[in-house]
This record gives sequence, C-alpha cells and structure tokens, in this order.
Amino acid sequence: MKDYKGDIRAYYQRMEQALGQLDLEAINQAMNALIRTYEAGGTVYTMGNGGSAATASHFVCDFNKGVSEEREKKFSFQCLNDNVPTMMAIANDIGYEEVFVRQLRGRLRKDDLVIAISGSGNSGNVLAAAAYAKEMGVPVIGICGYDGGALYRMADYCMHVPMDDMQIVEDIHMTFDHMMMKVFCERL
Repeated sequence: MKDYKGDIRAYYQRMEQALGQLDLEAINQAMNALIRTYEAGGTVYTMGNGGSAATASHFVCDFNKGVSEEREKKFSFQCLNDNVPTMMAIANDIGYEEVFVRQLRGRLRKDDLVIAISGSGNSGNVLAAAAYAKEMGVPVIGICGYDGGALYRMADYCMHVPMDDMQIVEDIHMTFDHMMMKVFCERL
C-alpha cells in the first residue's frame, strides 16, 4: 500500500494558504451586490467553462432551491452554460466566444447581476459576456484565480483566489457558493 498522507497534507496546506489570502471585504461587497439583486427582484446570471461551468451550475441549485426553499421571496438564478443545445447552436453557427453574450442580449435588466467565473480570469467567452453586462449597466461579480486576469480588472466586485493552482482555485470558488448559501440561509 502506498502512503499518500504527505501529498494530502501538502494539498490542504496550500488550500489553507490560499484561504488566508482572500480579501474578505471584496467578498462582503459581492455578497451585498447579490442581496441588492435579490431585493430588487432581479435575475442573477452565472457562467463558466469546464470546472467553472460546474460551479456556475451549482450556484443555481444552491440559490434557487437551497437558499430559496423556505422563503416566500425566491432568488432567481439562471446558468448560461446549462442549456447545452443553445450553447452548441451558438458555438456552431456564430462562434464559441459568443455562447454566453448571445444569451444575455435582449434579456438583461437594470436590476440583474452577472456572475462571471473563470479560473484564469481570461476566458474569452466569459469576458465578452461581462463586457456586455457592463455596457448595459449591469454589475458583474468576477470569480477568478491566479493574478485575476482581465476579469479581475473588469468586474465591479471580485472574489479572487490569488493562487497559481487551478484545482485549489476551483475548490475555493465552490466554497464561495456554499459559504454564501449558508450565510444567507441563516441571515435572511
């Protein structure tokens, strides 16, 4: 039997290091933006690629069901990467860079919010949707890692994991969802 305990310990120590570097005030501001959208009756649009797509989808589940279940007033979340036929039609007919922004065109309202998730902060299709949201006056929460990339500079609010390790970045992005779900369940 192989002994992986040292590797396991090292992984979680890197995660602890990343958690210690989080900007709690920036996360608090993003959470307040979510609550403003909820109170105004707006829709929160989420999106990402790969593991970030899974996180974007998980946000929808945890807010539309988890946080909203026992409340008369519900959150309204929609994940732009959950409709695969729509995404593939846009990708095939127009281009992959357009798969998110095309779904936002004509739908965004002033009380909405966009959560753009990109581990690198440089995913072109995520940046295109974030740029469109900003053009329409809709705030953007950027969830990113590494140095934050273009998304860090573009977002109105940023939940940034300053770590050059995609798995740890994605792990912590998922904790943002669960932490907010838990806090909002207790505080709303």
